[in-house]
This record gives sequence, C-alpha cells and structure tokens, in this order.
Amino acid sequence: VSQSRYQIYDFNRITVADTVEHLKYVALSEGVTIDENALTVIAQKSDGGMRDALSIFDQLVSFCGSTIDYKGAIQNLNVLDYEYYFRLIDAFLQGDIPRSLLIFNEILNKGFDGHHFVSGLSSHIRDLLVCKDPAAISLMEVGADIGKRYQLQAQACSTDFLIPALKISNDCDLNYRISNNNRYRDWE
Repeated sequence: VSQSRYQIYDFNRITVADTVEHLKYVALSEGVTIDENALTVIAQKSDGGMRDALSIFDQLVSFCGSTIDYKGAIQNLNVLDYEYYFRLIDAFLQGDIPRSLLIFNEILNKGFDGHHFVSGLSSHIRDLLVCKDPAAISLMEVGADIGKRYQLQAQACSTDFLIPALKISNDCDLNYRISNNNRYRDWE
C-alpha cells in the first residue's frame, strides 16, 4: 500500500475586514491617509485577494496622492457609489418613477453598465432586508458610515415593500439582457 506524497491545503479568501486592517497598516507605513470607506471599497474590489488589494491601493496612491477619500476611490476605480442605490430606493418609496428613471439615466451616462447596476440593486435590496434586524448589520461588509445608512433606510422600508422589490429587481436582472430598450426598462 503506497501513501500519497501530496498534501492538501485549503486556502480561504481573506475577509473584507482583514483586508481593511492590513491596508490600514500599509497606509500608515507608507504615510498615506485613507478613510475607512475607501479601504472597504478596495477590499471589496479585490474579492479576497491581498495581492489585488495591494495593487489597487498602489493604483489609488498613484492617482490620488497621499490622501485618499471615498469619493476619490470610487471615481478612480470606476465603482458605482452606494448613494445611487439609496437615492433610487428613496424614489421608489415616494412612488417617484420619473426620478427613478432619471437616476438610472444618470448612471448610464456616467458609463456604468446597466445590467451591472440592476444586479447591484438586487444586492442593495437584499442588504436592506438583512439590516431590518440591527444585530445582522455586523454581517455586512461595508464601512461603518455606509452601514448606518443601510440601517436608516432599512427602517424606512417595510418588509411588504422589500420582498416584492427584491422579486422585481431579480426578474429585471434576469430579463435585462433580452430587453429591446435597456435604458428605459419597465420596472413593474
């Protein structure tokens, strides 16, 4: 009976929180001032890869210099700001369909892919459902400021609003690619 000479190693992705902590250390070592929300964006964009996170961090330093804020990070990394999702849900809560279409148009005009936005909207609504329970906010991998925004918006949304909204956004996500007019997709 021969034994295998191979060992099996299980490597897990690095969490957003761990990536943020390491990037804080790197920023301090490099004399870079960067806010927590910008670090969270880097960690999310790196998807658990520390080498990717460090590369993104270096890219931001080369674009922004030694002071990096959330706005600079999302602009230079071409990341869609959470603010769009918060504004859109507010428009939905007020029944303001024209404003919601204008927000979507603004996103498309900034060069973001509409399908990417729609799938992000589904994630945003799921996150609001999670935040209906304040204890569950710790499960969210966002900065503290954005976590508070989620908590406030979740309180403004009823479950009777969120469940159908999630179904609609998921249906839209599935059907977006086959739509004849992606810019003004029927949100009903």
